[in-house]
Amino acid sequence: MDNTFTTTGDEPLAQVPAELASPLRPHVQAAAEEMVREIQVLVPEYSRPLESRYGRRMRWAIQETVRHFVDAMGRPDPDWADLIEIYTRIGAYEARNGRSLDGLQTAIRVSGQVACRRFIKDARRLDWSLPTLGQVTESLFVFLEKIAGAAAQGYADAQEQVVTERERSRWRLRDLLIVDPPASLEAIADLSRSARWESPRTLALVAVRPPVGHPPPVMPPSILADWHGPDPYLVVPDPDGPGQDRLIASLVRECAAAVGPTVPVNKGALSLRWARHALTLVERGVIPEKGPIRCLDHIPTLVAAMSEELIGVALHERLTPLMALPPHRRDPLARTLLTYMENRDNAVAAAERLLVHEQTVRYRIRRLEEMFGDALSDPERRIEMLILLHTWVRFGDARDGDPDE
Repeated sequence: MDNTFTTTGDEPLAQVPAELASPLRPHVQAAAEEMVREIQVLVPEYSRPLESRYGRRMRWAIQETVRHFVDAMGRPDPDWADLIEIYTRIGAYEARNGRSLDGLQTAIRVSGQVACRRFIKDARRLDWSLPTLGQVTESLFVFLEKIAGAAAQGYADAQEQVVTERERSRWRLRDLLIVDPPASLEAIADLSRSARWESPRTLALVAVRPPVGHPPPVMPPSILADWHGPDPYLVVPDPDGPGQDRLIASLVRECAAAVGPTVPVNKGALSLRWARHALTLVERGVIPEKGPIRCLDHIPTLVAAMSEELIGVALHERLTPLMALPPHRRDPLARTLLTYMENRDNAVAAAERLLVHEQTVRYRIRRLEEMFGDALSDPERRIEMLILLHTWVRFGDARDGDPDE
């Protein structure tokens, strides 16, 4: 950056006759004020009251720019350090305030137009030759290009720093949202401001298992992500809002993924815990994978998974008549009973779901009533039986269809 304004005797500004500077110096302030007025008319971003702090700084910066240009006329080794610093800071200021360089570049261009108009008048007033006017004009454009370059460098450096700081804040926020015990809402709000992340009312965590070598997706600013950790996850704000299902599906395309329950913003650990439970069941084949699955669509399976060991023991005691049958006979009976009970003892509805004739369902139910007696009509036993059958069917499939394995 220190070489941005390095000048040699071969450059236009060094070739301008040095004696031209003296008659221009008394007009430096007037030229700067004309530039300020023109900028305020043509560049809305800089239309600030001249007596405000911002207005005074702008007027000072333009006056210093004009003075440096005039003082450098005919000098092979002008000192540009101060001007470099001015425009580096201006560029950095624009970056830190989230603005583009368009306004600043327009202001520099407008200043150049004002300077050209004044040089034409000066040429008449001071009897400059056309070659001299050409040298001054050419040197002006080179000068403007260089101060614009200094501003762009300052902008780029500051933007990189801002992005880095913002990314660090986003990482800290991401981690804070899943701590247990939960962080305070005030701490989350403070860090959200630093990360420039609009804190939502609710969120959901998405547990992801990308295939080996799968490239990370381009994340929108609203999504916080840990894609490269051992257990990748996404933080999705307002997950039940319009378009969020499509967004999640696009981000986890070709990956196994589970969406945790929607929770308040400081309960992310709960959502992530259940998302990871569900993802484990997806990977085991217990929950069929059809894009990202939502935990709340699989509550019975998730609850059963948390008690799988106990249910495994209860199966042999509570469903003894069924367990005593060989697998090829007990499996159709178990599936029929589960489907029949899920459909409020409606044989026709159960037959439609099982893709069998309703008389087949009725025959199997009679067999089961002979095996279990009054247990099928006992309300308390029915709840228990539903849980056990659901677990048997679901988790039995994950073990190649044999619950005894």
